[in-house]
Amino acid sequence: MVAPPIRARWRATLSRTIAPLALAALCGGAWAQPSYPTRAITLVVPFAAGGPTDVVARTLGASMSKTLGQSIVVENRTGAGGTLAPNHVARATPDGYTFLIHHNGMATAPALYRKLPYKPLADFDYVGQVADVPMTLLGRKDLPPDDMPTFVKYAHANAGKLNLANAGPGAVSQLCGMLLQEALGVQLTAIPYAGTAPALSALLGGQVDILCDQTTQTIPHIKAGNVKLYGVTTLQRIKTLPDTPTLDESGLKGFEVKVWHGIYAPKGTPPAAIETFNAALRAALKDPAFTRKMAELGADIVPPEKQTPQGLQTWLQAETEKWGAMIRKAGVYAD
Repeated sequence: MVAPPIRARWRATLSRTIAPLALAALCGGAWAQPSYPTRAITLVVPFAAGGPTDVVARTLGASMSKTLGQSIVVENRTGAGGTLAPNHVARATPDGYTFLIHHNGMATAPALYRKLPYKPLADFDYVGQVADVPMTLLGRKDLPPDDMPTFVKYAHANAGKLNLANAGPGAVSQLCGMLLQEALGVQLTAIPYAGTAPALSALLGGQVDILCDQTTQTIPHIKAGNVKLYGVTTLQRIKTLPDTPTLDESGLKGFEVKVWHGIYAPKGTPPAAIETFNAALRAALKDPAFTRKMAELGADIVPPEKQTPQGLQTWLQAETEKWGAMIRKAGVYAD
């Protein structure tokens, strides 16, 4: 038998080499990156540098980069009550190099903004949840009540006179205030500020009466005696304030508000990238450096079932329904 010409053999070899690669590309879509990630990944934060969500993002990014072998660059895109960043990520190229970390605002935005340019439940893929941060109910240092039962009586006796600071439309402090008014059955005067820091500063300066704010901001002032602490907003007492009753214990049955954080990707991000990023997330949530920092902030790492894409999706759906109903009932909108 005569061997085929060299050119024919070369063509046959090339065909056998290219065909499987072409099939793999067709099966895997346009994304074929066997060594993902090959460059830095951007993690977009809707709030200013140094704020609570930014602190979580930067600490998390440092831990996740150990697993990914690439750096995570935190990008702060602030404005419009935390809606600019999600809108940016929803329209980003879904290549596995842009992600979003956001808190409760992902669940409340559809009700707060009647002309929201993106759909939180439809325009993103899910990675997983990160950590929950308790809230604390504080009063200015010279507010007469010394504990929550006394505060409840005081609020009823001074209906319409007490004011309540918050960090602006869509902030968790605003949601906490709405739930507080409903639980008390008392109307309070809401005073919005442009962020957590100025709202807390107003309380410390005595310009406002009360504030719901997360432990990441309040624990130093609580320990320094700069404010009055009426309770925590979780259903169980927290490790950083073990002697402080919950609002549920103090008579506001079922009262629960916490700041939760989730990671999202643009819709259509390759499943392999989501899987890799989720694996790095789960590894970071076991990293002693990350868990230690979260403990210092009073934050709790979410349980394993919430660290998954499905866990985040299920939680976002439930929170959207819960807060949407309350916001629509109150008729409070940000636009």
